[in-house]
Amino acid sequence: MTSSRDQADGTASATLDEAMEALLRFGAAMLRAGNTATRTHALTETMGKKLGFDSVALSLTLDSITASVRRGGERSTAVREIGPPGVNAGRIAELERLAKADEPALTAREVTRRLAEIEAALPRYSAAQIAGAVGVASGGFAFLNGADAPEMIAASIGGGIGQWARAWLSRRHVNQYASAALAAVVASGCYVLLAALAGHAGIGFTRYPAGFIASALFLVPGFPLIAGLFDLLQHQTVAAVSRMAYGVMILLAVVLGLSIVIALGGVELGRQPPLELAYPMTLSLRALASFAAGCAFAMLFNSSTQIVLASGLLALAANDVRLTLIDLGIALAPAAFVATLLIGLVASVAERRFEAPPMAMVVAPTVIMMPGLYAYEMTVLFNRGQMLDALQATAACGFVIGALAMGLAAARFSVRRGR
Repeated sequence: MTSSRDQADGTASATLDEAMEALLRFGAAMLRAGNTATRTHALTETMGKKLGFDSVALSLTLDSITASVRRGGERSTAVREIGPPGVNAGRIAELERLAKADEPALTAREVTRRLAEIEAALPRYSAAQIAGAVGVASGGFAFLNGADAPEMIAASIGGGIGQWARAWLSRRHVNQYASAALAAVVASGCYVLLAALAGHAGIGFTRYPAGFIASALFLVPGFPLIAGLFDLLQHQTVAAVSRMAYGVMILLAVVLGLSIVIALGGVELGRQPPLELAYPMTLSLRALASFAAGCAFAMLFNSSTQIVLASGLLALAANDVRLTLIDLGIALAPAAFVATLLIGLVASVAERRFEAPPMAMVVAPTVIMMPGLYAYEMTVLFNRGQMLDALQATAACGFVIGALAMGLAAARFSVRRGR
């Protein structure tokens, strides 16, 4: 026969286990949606206080979360697997709203119920809408990289079909690396096919490389790479290294897909003549292309309508600043640094005043500044065995990506120093 004290101890233990499960589920949902380990750590501790824990210690990696908690004289440690990583800025916003809500205490059942509602929410945009948005963005990327109308149209079609293919593969739970490689093959392959058909019709592609790389630029894993950078700056080393390794592997898978198309399609590398447009027209078209690309990436990350528009406007302003600096003779890397410094500062202000998740504001405008043409040259030259030229293109690409990262880091440090 069980005594009343044994029953009370069992009830308390069950309650502790329920609270621990709710806490781990919250932290896992944050990481699975793509949030940084630093922010996940802080908000999970906040949620732990609402669940009645006196202290919470966390260890985070890309695929697991470990928590040790204390409540009164009780202690507990548990581990939970996170599952395949993804990107869902809308879910991040809802989870942050739950953690910051003005409710001093929450029961484990209430937290579990709200988490179930957040995770069950349908995407804001259909697969067709996102594919269309990515197609528009790919055309914008092509123009920003110096492409003309035929290349822009082909890149738009290739990018839209490539995104549809990636979504189709994802719904069938195909390995993420395989999905990235196959989507790169589909997107760039469609571009090559359209270019060949246009050539037979008498329409030449004089700026072929710009459109080719733009068709697959939507596959750049900007969210995990930037999140990994932020985690590294905040000494979340294990989570940062695992997340950045995941981003690099996705990049390698994309490069593999592009390499297959380059080899089979006999893609040639050649310098492009500059577009001959009046400078005011160039500025206007740059602004339109940057806005469209920024909005499209924010839609791809399932951001709210307000965040989509804000990301587009921020991309317009920052990328126009970058390109204008380049026109004035500033080197690529310093111009990229200034642009992402601006993005980081604006995102920090939006976080303070409007409680917008900084990752949702930062990533979309930054990804459109990735040095796609240098990455293209690097891929083609390595495939040809021209190692010195390939290393030169790799160094140029690395300098620009490093400058983008350092601009965001400088903005983050400046804001924190000012608090």
